[in-house]
Parts: sequence; structure tokens; C-alpha cells
Amino acid sequence: MNFQLRKQKILSLLTEKGEVETAELARALGISEITIRRDLNQLSDDGLLYRTHGGAIPVSEPDSPFEFVNKAAANQAAKDKICRKAAAQINDGDIIFMDCGSTVFRLCQFIKNRKIKVITNSLPVIFELQHSAVSLNIIGGEYDAARQAIHGTMATEHIQRYKAGKAFIGVDGLSAQGLFAHSEKEAAIATALATQSSYTYLLCDAGKIGKTSYLNFAGLELVDAIITDGDPAELKYCKKKGVTVMGV
Repeated sequence: MNFQLRKQKILSLLTEKGEVETAELARALGISEITIRRDLNQLSDDGLLYRTHGGAIPVSEPDSPFEFVNKAAANQAAKDKICRKAAAQINDGDIIFMDCGSTVFRLCQFIKNRKIKVITNSLPVIFELQHSAVSLNIIGGEYDAARQAIHGTMATEHIQRYKAGKAFIGVDGLSAQGLFAHSEKEAAIATALATQSSYTYLLCDAGKIGKTSYLNFAGLELVDAIITDGDPAELKYCKKKGVTVMGV
């Protein structure tokens, strides 16, 4: 039985019972306790459960009041691979920026157990992380109902008051000409986050590579690294600009 199947069964039993023990899971799945412990540790790192002494309990959250309509469900498998790689770049104690992009939103599930501070303008990100180990700083400003995010002059001024070690941002398109966005508001937030961060990661699925949209808001130099499921060979122009390309 591979990890994905074991994961489904573990989470199903956890939902059914409310709490599980390592020995109980080993018997139910017919595998060793060593393997179960390794699986539980991985699921805990991904924010899908909480480890206890000898077992695990579920991550309990109320039903979300937000319907995140900004493509959060599109290309989930690719986005999750990207975000698992992104989460590996985050350490306890880090201060990070997260924008309101749909790929960045998927990062939440992988960092819930991290003792970090997140500064964000995304209401769905805030909701996802509110009952976790993460400390939150909510960017203030004008509420954009369509994007469920905070934008505007006050938001960028808020960001300028803080420094973060790492920023995680998304774009609507990426080409040799630079980074593209659908709106000036989102471009302004992404630029502000990257400017106030020591190191900026662009989370970009393959569908956005080579794509241009309404606004070419920055050169490739705005970011330090790109994490993508796309073909690194297509991003040679990024490497020429000194941008690290991290495949998944």
C-alpha cells in the first residue's frame, strides 16, 4: 500500500474516531508501527493532523465562511507539489509574507504546525491559519470582495512598516518580459511584499509560464526564486537574470 492510500485511510479513521493510536493504525493497515509513525509525522508536517504521544488527533476547524472563488481548486495537485516544496523553505521562527494568490493559499495546509509569523492581505489565508500554531499579522486597508483580500494605499503603507525574511507571491503570468498581473492593486501588493522581504519566492504553476496578461508590473529580478511544476528548460531566461528555478 503506497503512502497516498495510507494517507486516505489514516485521515478517514481519524475523522471516524476523533483520535487514533499508532498501534491501532498499524493493525488496521497491516503495516509496521515504524511506517505509521513516519506517515503521521509527514501528515503532521503537512498540517493535516496533530501528533500526540502515541498517536494523532484531527485538526479541527469550523466551516469556512469564505467561498474562495479565485481558482483555489484549479490544478490542486500541481499547486500542492509547489507548496510542499515552498513549505520546506520555511523554518520555525521565520517571519513570512503571503499574498492573496490561489497557489499561495494552498501553502496554508503545509504550515499550520509551524511556529512562524505570517503577514498577509488574504482573508482566506487568515481564516485557514487562525486556529493553528501560526501567529498572524493582518494587513489593513480597503477590502476587495471579489478577491477576498485587502488592497490600496493603506495596505502598501502597512507592508512598508515590516520586514520579513521570506515572501511567497503569485502572478497571473510569467515570461522573459517579466511578471504579469490582472490588476494594478495586486501588482502593488506583490511588489511591496517582495521589496520588504529578504528573499522572495514566486509560486508558479506550469499554466502561467509563457503567459502574458493585462499588466507587466515588474522584471524577473523582483523575485529570488521560482518554485514551479513546469519544465525548468523553459525558464532559462530566469536563470540568466540570476533567479533560481526550483522544480517539483
